[in-house]
Amino acid sequence: MADAHADITRIENVPLRVSVADIIRQAILNGTMKPGTPVVEMALAEQLRVSRAPVREAIQILEADGLIESEPYKGKRVKPLTPKEVEELYSLREQFEAFAIRRIVERRVDVSELHRHSDAMFEAAESGDLAALNTADEAFHRALIRLADHELMLGFWDNLYMRIRQIMALRNSANRDLRAVAENHPPIIEAIENRDMIRAISLISDHTRSASQIAPEELGITP
Repeated sequence: MADAHADITRIENVPLRVSVADIIRQAILNGTMKPGTPVVEMALAEQLRVSRAPVREAIQILEADGLIESEPYKGKRVKPLTPKEVEELYSLREQFEAFAIRRIVERRVDVSELHRHSDAMFEAAESGDLAALNTADEAFHRALIRLADHELMLGFWDNLYMRIRQIMALRNSANRDLRAVAENHPPIIEAIENRDMIRAISLISDHTRSASQIAPEELGITP
């Protein structure tokens, strides 16, 4: 006899340290905790209303992720970014996205999904919801990589995902005009759909470079 409950999803028992790590990780990646921000175990425990033990374990997880580091004689902090790291990461991101566009255009891939993420950015911009805009922005660029149907590149992208998302969020928070962020994306989609590879690559390159050319102090980056 078939199990009547076979399709019911099992509730996962997630350790508290993992839940705490997820909360802190999101705060770092969405720009709430900027690079260089002190990570104080006791303060986080009080804020999250948990004991210090799971916070301590969560911090260890995030150190392994490369998001938190120990500062000599001062304790833990969100790992600072340097202009060199941003330049290297975004120059690599530019190459990935340009390569993705070439494959998409050459293979005549349907990119209608990109419209959904672009529309979500405009909706978030209209309501002043920076977090939602960051989520849609991230989804747009990951979809662009995924639509290229290149598993190795997608794997590299996902390995760089945390830093890409962090810088993207910090960049958007430094831009007071959220609609301007959203407006960068429809021309890219239009060029891809028109099979205008040169224009599409030029637009994505300009977009990526402008995102990396920000004053270090605006992003909390250490010189």
